[in-house]
Amino acid sequence: MEQILIKNAHILPIDGKPIEKGWILMKNKRILSIGPCGGEELPPCEECIDAAGGWLLPGLIDAHSHIGLYEDSLGFEGADGNEDTDPATPHLRALDGINPMDPAFREALEAGVTTVLVSPGSANPVGGQITAMKTSGVRVDDMVIREPAAMKFALGENPKGVYHEKDETPVTRMATAAIIREQLFQAQEYRTRKEKAAIDHEIEEPDFDMKMEALLPLLRGGIPAHFHAHRNDDIFTALRICNEFALKPVIIHGTAGHLIADYLKAEEVPVISGPFLTDRSKPELRHLTERAPGLLAQSGVLTAITVDHPEFPLRLLMDAVRIAVRGGMEEEDALRAVTLHAAKIAGIDDRVGSLTPGKDADCVLFSGNPFDYKSVVNAVVCNGKLVYRR
Repeated sequence: MEQILIKNAHILPIDGKPIEKGWILMKNKRILSIGPCGGEELPPCEECIDAAGGWLLPGLIDAHSHIGLYEDSLGFEGADGNEDTDPATPHLRALDGINPMDPAFREALEAGVTTVLVSPGSANPVGGQITAMKTSGVRVDDMVIREPAAMKFALGENPKGVYHEKDETPVTRMATAAIIREQLFQAQEYRTRKEKAAIDHEIEEPDFDMKMEALLPLLRGGIPAHFHAHRNDDIFTALRICNEFALKPVIIHGTAGHLIADYLKAEEVPVISGPFLTDRSKPELRHLTERAPGLLAQSGVLTAITVDHPEFPLRLLMDAVRIAVRGGMEEEDALRAVTLHAAKIAGIDDRVGSLTPGKDADCVLFSGNPFDYKSVVNAVVCNGKLVYRR
């Protein structure tokens, strides 16, 4: 198996103190060991990279994207993110629509982004199953970290606008919430009937329902509910529904969420903040600001940063981090928002998000301080393989 040593790097492990001049050894797709450069002999390796003072970070993570579902340079032919023929599609899997041959994957990898959550779009109140995956690979099945990683829901203007044009339901926020509740109530009943039938053989099992089956991991607490919500009334609707059905909420975008950060902190609700590089293209983006992730993090909310690819290309994720810092976010919080905190929100922090022995060998080497716009990516390792070198 490939063995890689990177030495003479300024290492930011994320879950520990920085190492001013250190080395990291990766073997068998995992981080084997890490330490400071000193007088001792470094571990032997098949491939050695001299960082020459560059900065080494864990591979970057975007916890909300549509990469591979909306393919680069294509229109309808490559648009596979929204099945807008039915407002409730929990049985759809992002996995089945992702094209890892999309050039955006390679561009993201060369920018240091090694892990993404790929989500169905926000046309439907109940959108489908989200996939956590690596950006390096040919066959999507081999790139998966967790599947499903979450269930996608959407509130606000997107489902209203899509179905208003069709003269179909939902055209109001009331109907959007009602459709979500109806699916969850049906799934609860379906689960109860299955459980009773398993105990009492005289009770007939319900007919197989693919939609209901898809919602069972959510109801059992195995995966979180990712709610697309910009306005605070929509965020509170998401929390109301999650409290009614004992779901684990994650707020996607949360454009106005910094205004209710104390509520989000009190209920321990994570927010995947962004994109904040865009314009206010619709009314619910009224409170859009690059200060949002910093304000959320300062309030104690578990915060990640997203560019919402293809809204903004995934290769610009580090630029979004820099802009969040310019907007007042602490550098440490900003880096965690695209590494360890993003991994925690995704439920994959046992695999990725920090340079910790035993975790996946994913890392990115910058030529200098990553917050310096002049710094470039010199090397990327994903799953223990050197996948890019400048």
